[in-house]
Amino acid sequence: MIRNVQAIIPDTATADGAGMKLRRSFMNQAPSITSLIHWEEVGQDHKAQWRSENGIRAHQKLIVADDTLTADVAYRLACEGTAILWRGDFQNARQLLQALARRVDKPSKKSKRVDRLEKGKTKSPLDSFNLHRLAQSQRARILGMLLIECNADHGINLRRAPDVRQACLEAYGIANQSYLVSLRELLGVISAHEWRKNGVPILAQGDEAICIHPYYGVFSPVRGEYIELVCNASWPKAMRADSIAFDIGVGTGALSVVLAMRDVRKIIATDIDDRAISCAQDNIERLGLSSQVDIQKTNLFPLGKAALIVCNPPWLPARPSSSLERAIYDPESFMLKGFLAGLKDHLLPEGEGWLILSDLAEHLGLRIRAELLEWIEQAGLRVIRREDIRPQHKKVFDKEDPLHNARASEITSLWRLAPQ
Repeated sequence: MIRNVQAIIPDTATADGAGMKLRRSFMNQAPSITSLIHWEEVGQDHKAQWRSENGIRAHQKLIVADDTLTADVAYRLACEGTAILWRGDFQNARQLLQALARRVDKPSKKSKRVDRLEKGKTKSPLDSFNLHRLAQSQRARILGMLLIECNADHGINLRRAPDVRQACLEAYGIANQSYLVSLRELLGVISAHEWRKNGVPILAQGDEAICIHPYYGVFSPVRGEYIELVCNASWPKAMRADSIAFDIGVGTGALSVVLAMRDVRKIIATDIDDRAISCAQDNIERLGLSSQVDIQKTNLFPLGKAALIVCNPPWLPARPSSSLERAIYDPESFMLKGFLAGLKDHLLPEGEGWLILSDLAEHLGLRIRAELLEWIEQAGLRVIRREDIRPQHKKVFDKEDPLHNARASEITSLWRLAPQ
């Protein structure tokens, strides 16, 4: 029984732009790019470490600029592939980044003409998705050209610069020398620090909110509809005799917390991403649930069997452009297929697997329902029941979103699976 616990459905969309970069990965985390970057300043050669969690390699062309640089010139330089190392006021750098974003997002006269020509043509959902990803990639490349230098202690020697030392220490760990990082990524690190400090409410117990504190680079539970599904689902019969559950791909630990708050006696949660494991352990300890939840670094399933096995894999079968996008993209449905293939051998008699999956991939033309059903059958599984819920995040209602039609039709489901 739930101990008077209710799921909290946030009304926030997934952070984008300069906001926190999120991921929920069950693959090995690709390391951030940390090579050396060289430049000339006041007639002298300089070098520093280059950091990029997006996997962007060190820039070959770089100029030093300050508050005298105009947004138009900065935009031209960025489009040409020239990075800009900022030496002016930090808050002015933020304003310049906003100005660059406005220029990126404003359609050019040429693109407007192309839009008029293309207006009569019907694009498939898959075409829209691919064009959207291309536009997002180009936007990220241009906005990532404005760079900030951080000292070895993660401090910034610029006027009106915030104290980012703790935020950068959480994201990057201990630094052994100064480094350059894009302002866009740095703002994401700062945003992630605030989320980690303040927490994200996922459950309500009476008047008290139960929060998860996501780490930088770990997928944050901002879309709460899947929490509600797990909160409301009835237990499989096997739970009566053996109250043990596995949480595959633990991430922040949100689902393990839900299961523990629903009085599951033993939960084994797995992941192979070090950030996710540290994040989940921290959240479990904060909530005093360590006696119920055991977090293990292992690929997919732990040893043994369980009455309930829960998995919330990345929902879109496409290739991530960086390690940070593995929260969303599961190339060739690698994790989904792995979960289905191993599920039957890890279930106790009368146990169930709960697969939490959005059908957004189907609306985007990335997968068809028949494929999913075929994988389930090939794994020796059957569908007992499917419980559905419609997402309520902001993008569902944003008609300007290029993927609005797909998002407006999206349904998140809890697939209850058992051996055939």
